[in-house]
Amino acid sequence: MTEKIRPRRSALYMPASNERALEKAKTLGADAVIFDLEDAVAPDAKAGARSRACASVSAGGYGRREVVIRVNSLASVWGREDFAAAATSGADALCVPKVQSADDVAAIRGALESGGAPGGLGIWVMIETPLGILNAGAIAAAARAERFPVHALVMGTNDLAKETRAAQTRDRLPMLAWLSGCVVAARAHGLDILDGVYNNFRDEEGLRHECRQGRELGMDGKTLIHPGQIAPCNEIFSPGADEIAWARKIIAAFESEENAGRGVITLDGRMVELLHLDMARRTVAIADAIEEAGDDI
Repeated sequence: MTEKIRPRRSALYMPASNERALEKAKTLGADAVIFDLEDAVAPDAKAGARSRACASVSAGGYGRREVVIRVNSLASVWGREDFAAAATSGADALCVPKVQSADDVAAIRGALESGGAPGGLGIWVMIETPLGILNAGAIAAAARAERFPVHALVMGTNDLAKETRAAQTRDRLPMLAWLSGCVVAARAHGLDILDGVYNNFRDEEGLRHECRQGRELGMDGKTLIHPGQIAPCNEIFSPGADEIAWARKIIAAFESEENAGRGVITLDGRMVELLHLDMARRTVAIADAIEEAGDDI
């Protein structure tokens, strides 16, 4: 099953207990909004946040933004009720924390099936524990399914730091192997992957540095904690004008009559192969999707 390509440059967590935040999400430039029932909501506010998030999603008005509900894990005391309520809310996907194995993916699908969720409801899997890192390949391998496909891996770097006791440094050297390993797992099975949050929302230079690093690692976008982080994130994870122009030139060259059926061509003094054509097509598809969304995302 092939999922339509869509930009996931920026995915903003918003506490579902905050009604004003859910309304504000309709005006923000994020590609995705994640209504959070987990970390951002106190235990005594969970039930109200659940009802508020599901009602807001059902009411709509979010344009082309991807609307995601982050539920509590099935192992928690709130998880089953979260799944039951969110399953038929009309969300595009559920973001599920602390997924540690392919069996967890199967359990998530079982809960959605029991809750009467439509088969097209997607799953965003959070990788944020040592077991999740060790099993990332198996988790990604379980992603493709006719019902309840996994669309993306989401890195939970704060929880990873807590669970491993690794330092969160500017260069993220203690985590680079884990981040890269998850990128490889995602790409091996055709999934998107989103980088973890940058905690200091007043530090734009630091955010930009981490966004650039994430893109260089192969990430598709980044999860965010503040609306002020959206614009820099969208800028850095968008294909640049030169990148788009080169991609269109590659496509045009391979489509020309003189290059019909060829697997390797020379373009502006460079050797260009079919793998570059595939990359070019994705670049153009993402650029077109961003342009099409415009101010309506």
